[in-house]
Amino acid sequence: MESKLFDSRSISEIVCSGRTYSNPFSRHPGGVKISRQLCSCRGIFLKASYSTARTSNKVIYSVVQDNFSVGNGSSRIIGTNGASSTLYSRERSILDSFEDEYGGVVVNPERLPSNPNAFASTLQSSLSHWKMKVPMPVESSAKMESSCDALKMLFNIFSWQNHVLSIFGLPNSETYVAQLQEKKGVWLKLPLERSELVPIAVKEGFEYHHAERGYLMLTYWIPEGPCMLPANASHQVGIGGFVINEKNEVLVVQEKHCAPANAGLWKLPTGFILESEEIFTGAVREIKEETGIDTEFVEVIAFRHAHHVAFEKSDLFFICMLRPLSTHIMVDDLEIQAAKWMPLIEFVEQPLIRGDIMFKKVIDICIAQLGNRYCGLSAHQVISKFDGKLSSLYYNVIEAQDFNCQGG
Repeated sequence: MESKLFDSRSISEIVCSGRTYSNPFSRHPGGVKISRQLCSCRGIFLKASYSTARTSNKVIYSVVQDNFSVGNGSSRIIGTNGASSTLYSRERSILDSFEDEYGGVVVNPERLPSNPNAFASTLQSSLSHWKMKVPMPVESSAKMESSCDALKMLFNIFSWQNHVLSIFGLPNSETYVAQLQEKKGVWLKLPLERSELVPIAVKEGFEYHHAERGYLMLTYWIPEGPCMLPANASHQVGIGGFVINEKNEVLVVQEKHCAPANAGLWKLPTGFILESEEIFTGAVREIKEETGIDTEFVEVIAFRHAHHVAFEKSDLFFICMLRPLSTHIMVDDLEIQAAKWMPLIEFVEQPLIRGDIMFKKVIDICIAQLGNRYCGLSAHQVISKFDGKLSSLYYNVIEAQDFNCQGG
């Protein structure tokens, strides 16, 4: 059965009339008065008053909100004795921020207060404001359309009415109001040049999340219960390049800085993937930087997953096969001691290679790929409708036209 919140008159007429509109679900006589200042749907001032009478006394509460936008409005509860309780005052300074899509708050790092004392007081006010629970209107089962935002404003009015009633233990209508909800997580990014603000934030309960060269990210979880904010990145991503030429020679290097046990070992060129870099472009870049050889990515042969590596992070290491496009070697003197083309047989016969089960398996796979007995993962650029972004999907042969196991 369809229930109507208002009569046949348009919402605009109700708003512009300045009349009092009653709550049909309340057992107490009272109503919400819509100010004429709401006649324009683009107005920035909204005033609504709610009155209720009880047997022994009469109490009048007024909820005034200058604007529903965070950081600009104020809400007061006014009693007949003249006392008022301020929910949020315009005079209270709030950190410049915006809401993320998960109900959290992201502080603008470019508009932080200029000195530590101002930051401390503003941070305290901001946390109090973000912890304040505000009413959330329920979604109607029927899609309501309006030429302006008056309907949404009226829903907010009923929400504030019920919020005030709940504060004083008076009945409210759950027809119009869902549960009260505060903000969830707070993301505070402090630039390196504002590092003096870090102990202030920590004192207020913020925790370290991650750090980069130019900033420290701190977080604060507001709701009761376990923190649901995503953790810092758990993995680093590395690549190793298996490059073999027409003479069946492998491109190998000796690193300038290595463990004593690996001294003298000829190994594949390796490195780390940069932020926002593809695996295949990172492999081509690393080989060029270390050896001066231009290459073309063929496929991912295999990858290793290890844990508790650098800084106790996990590690993903992708073995990539690449085809050489040049032959002249130019060594990177900062990282590489030497580089050369080494016969495949000689490479695999090195004691350290033969004695390492995992690395020997990797070489066996590479040799099998050269003989077309194994096919790795080719990179394909695809767009997902979930985020609309271009991504690289690595997969094995599934159709004849995708067959690309030619090796070097």
